[in-house]
Amino acid sequence: MTRILLIDDDTQLVGLLTEYLAREGFAVTSASDGIGGVTKALSGNYAIAVLDVMMPRLNGMDALRQIRRESTLPLLMLTGRGDDVDRVTGLELGADDYVTKPCTPRELTARLRAILRRTTPGSAPGRPCGPLICGALTIWPELRSAHWLGQPLILTSTEFSVLEILLRHAGTPVTKNHLSEHALGRPHTRYDRSIDVHVSSVRRKLGLLPNGRSRIQVVQRIGYQFLKE
Repeated sequence: MTRILLIDDDTQLVGLLTEYLAREGFAVTSASDGIGGVTKALSGNYAIAVLDVMMPRLNGMDALRQIRRESTLPLLMLTGRGDDVDRVTGLELGADDYVTKPCTPRELTARLRAILRRTTPGSAPGRPCGPLICGALTIWPELRSAHWLGQPLILTSTEFSVLEILLRHAGTPVTKNHLSEHALGRPHTRYDRSIDVHVSSVRRKLGLLPNGRSRIQVVQRIGYQFLKE
């Protein structure tokens, strides 16, 4: 059974989600504060974690920072409706995606499944095997790993998905909607900055080319393009 960690002090919501997720075939553990949540998240016992922004003892953002310093565990943030700053900050700190509260168990489960599908090695049947190589970048989709300039490139699960999509279309612009549908599992909406934040993080980790340009270029009114050598 896939093990999910719920980090939230709302006991009623946790109880509701735990019951629903158990019926969907997941094994659920919960933590009611940020400190306990960080400890459990770093135990290596979970496939994914759900982390609320408003937490006692250690808030969700600080908990996310601590987890990301040591782990690339997939993380789904729970944010208040309309809290755009929280959503963007969470993504910048390394959250894979977010769901706004109040949310239905069905919506949360669908979002969790979407993340798990793209983060599980070998979970995409029919996809070409073998590494993808473009200049100094090599990624192994089956292993969900990447090397840049001969060194391991540390990416969150969503960042890896974004980079893989761009690399598979190297030299060709990729729309934000395509990136959102294939990297996040949902259509892109007008005011959703999620893809922009994830791409910005990947660009930062790749650094600049000798000519000062980024390997990933913005294509106005379309999306992004990974430059070929």
